This record gives sequence, C-alpha cells and structure tokens, in this order.
Amino acid sequence: MRVTVVWTVRGAAGVLTLAGLGHTLWYGVVEPGTALAFGALIACGELARRDTGDTRDRPADRDAAEDRQPAPLGSAGALAYALLGPNAAQSTHHGVLQIVAVVVAGALAGIVPHIARGRGPAADHLARRVLTVAFAAVCFQPLYNSGRLEHGIGQGPYLVLFLLFLLGLTALCDAVLAAAPAGARTGRPYGPLLRDELRARLGIGSAICATGVVMAFGVAVAGLWALPVLCVPLLLTQLSFHRITAIRTTYRQTITSLARATEIAGCTRPGHSRRVAALSCAVGRELGLSERELTVLEYAALMHDIGQLSLVDPVRAGATAGLPAAEARRIAVLGGEVARQTGVPAEVAVVVERQADPYRDQPVAARIVRAVNAYDDLLGGTRHPGGSLAVLEQLRLGTGRDYQPEVVECLARVLARGGRDRVGQVPLG
Repeated sequence: MRVTVVWTVRGAAGVLTLAGLGHTLWYGVVEPGTALAFGALIACGELARRDTGDTRDRPADRDAAEDRQPAPLGSAGALAYALLGPNAAQSTHHGVLQIVAVVVAGALAGIVPHIARGRGPAADHLARRVLTVAFAAVCFQPLYNSGRLEHGIGQGPYLVLFLLFLLGLTALCDAVLAAAPAGARTGRPYGPLLRDELRARLGIGSAICATGVVMAFGVAVAGLWALPVLCVPLLLTQLSFHRITAIRTTYRQTITSLARATEIAGCTRPGHSRRVAALSCAVGRELGLSERELTVLEYAALMHDIGQLSLVDPVRAGATAGLPAAEARRIAVLGGEVARQTGVPAEVAVVVERQADPYRDQPVAARIVRAVNAYDDLLGGTRHPGGSLAVLEQLRLGTGRDYQPEVVECLARVLARGGRDRVGQVPLG
C-alpha cells in the first residue's frame, strides 16, 4: 500500500509530463518567446537551489521537511506561468499541456549541474511540482482562454479574491501531495504530516505564491521585462533562508559535540546519545509529534546524560536506568542546568531535567527520552541475554510508574520495523 501511494504520485506526474512534451512537440510551442522566458526563469531558479549537502545524519522523512522548497524561484516561476493571462495587455493562448512541458523542460535544464554533483532533487519533489502546477493551470487556463474569467469576474477585486482562493487550493494540493508519499515511506501518521506541511506553507510557501501572482500581474501589464525585477525580492528571501539554515546547522553541530562530551569523559557508552536521539525521534514520529516537537525531543535526547559530567564517580557503563530515584533525579536536574547554560530553548532543558520524574508528571518528550534511554541502557548491559524482547518486557513491567504504556508500545512497533532512524534536524522556529 505504501509503495502504491508513492508510485501513484510519480506515475501521475510521469503521464502528465509525457502528455505535455508529446503535445508540445506535435503541435509546436505557442508564443515561444513567452515560453522561453518562463522556462529560463525556472531553470535559473533550479540553478540557484540550495544543495542539501551531506544527509547521512538525517532521516529521509526529515530531509523533505527541511527542504520543502529548495528552489523557491523556480516554483514561483512555474506558478506564474500557470496563472499567466495577458502578456503586455495581449492575450495568450498557451494551454495546460504546454505549461507542464515548459515547467519540466526548465526544471530539467536547471538540475543538470546538481545531478552532476550527486545532489539532485528527489523524484517526489519533481513529481509534486508537476502535479501542483498542472492543478493550478487546469483551474485557471480554461477559464481564461474561454473568456469566462473576464466576463464573469472581470479585472477588479473579484479577480483578486478568485486568485487567492485558487492559491489556497493549490497550497492544499501541494501539501497533500507532499504528505502522502512521506507518510507512505516512513509509516508516520498522515494527519501530523499534513498539518506540518500546511504550516510550512505559511512561511516560504506564502512568499512563493505571492511572487508567482505578482509575476503574472506584472507580465500582464509590463510584459516579460517585468520578470527580472520581480525576481529580486524572492532571491533576497532565499539568501536569508540559506543563512538561517547555516546558523541552525552550526547550532545543531554544537549540541551534538556537547552531547559527545559524556562519551569522551567515559560517562556513557560510545554512541549512546545518538542512538537514544535517533530512536526517540522515531517514537516521536510514531506518536504524531510536530516538527518543532521532534526537534525539541532530539536536542533533549542528545543532552539527556549531560548531568553525568558533574559526578565524582561515574555511573557504571553510564546506565542511569537502574539508579535509585533520588540519584537519577539529581543527575537530571544537573543536566537541565547545564542545558540552560548552553542557550538551548527552555523546553529542551525542561525535558532534560524532568526525565527522572514519574511519567504522569512529565511532558511527552521526557516520557519518550526516559523509555528509550532505559531501553538502550538495558540492552547494552548483560542482564538481558534475551535481547530487545526481554528489554521491552521489562519496560512493560515498569509502566505502572516509570514508563508510559503508549510510549513503550510505540517503541515496540518502531523496533519491529527495524526503526533505528538516523538522527535528523528540523529547524526550530
């Protein structure tokens, strides 16, 4: 079923692409100057896309979350061509299939250098671009070419309201097409994925939609010369996003390095914090946490043992799961204080310092970290020769006070799927 969803989206985009290219090659390009200008704009947008770089430390479903719009200028140009009416007050007659062909051709021309570097966009992203643009074009072009848009709505405020409504539908279509394959690939609940995608449309997605509409209106009045001028604001916005992403990447690297201090000091086993963070994020996705909640969870999981650096006598093998409650709480409180000194968000420090509390008094993230930390501690010891099944059984026996039953069962489902995902990062904000 999961594979079917992914290949249905890709197959629909492939069929549309073949139909668009075949139709355009057979009947020729209508208004080639306009098509060339928008195709070049889309290609330039793809050339200016942000390379995702090394993604070895990020799970696949969060790669998409972080890079929803890696080529905003290309997306805005494609949307503008789909919503293009007149060109310098002269009517245009390009149809939906030519729009698909120009968008695909421009995108392919722009991604060649990225593919040569081994950093091309994901197939799902290109499929989503084709289907979203086709949706917008189908909703707009037949009405414009038949004259019903001008006679029924005119050029006044009703046209603006119609375009706003159409942009809302297009954004919803894009969010659905993004969430469906991601949910199929990862098994994460569809509702939280769709919610995260819709929230993301309020950020760079709003800028893309606004720029696309302004481009269409600008070309309608001033002609194709308006395109370079109208590209500048979105290019500046894209540059700002790049800088913010670089800052957040450095911030996460700092947290990861600090988390490794417990391993370097011999307080915890090698790789413990990363294993706990990866498995905690997988459990969090299973529970339907939002992207921001997943980021808080990841940072707290990476730093959950940082309080052990204050101990005179390190805990044997760094395993805090079997410590007396008072000792575990003291380490957690010290860890929370250290976390606050690093400047992490306050909710991260709260999760760290409350991981030793009874689970009914803990926030959800602390419940997850506590259960996953206990699992890794117990599995890494010698007390459970039965392996993960024996460890999960002990966690289930502790659900009366120490571990939330829902978290333990989610952990069991993740493990049953072989779900130790790689640690990822989704920006806070």
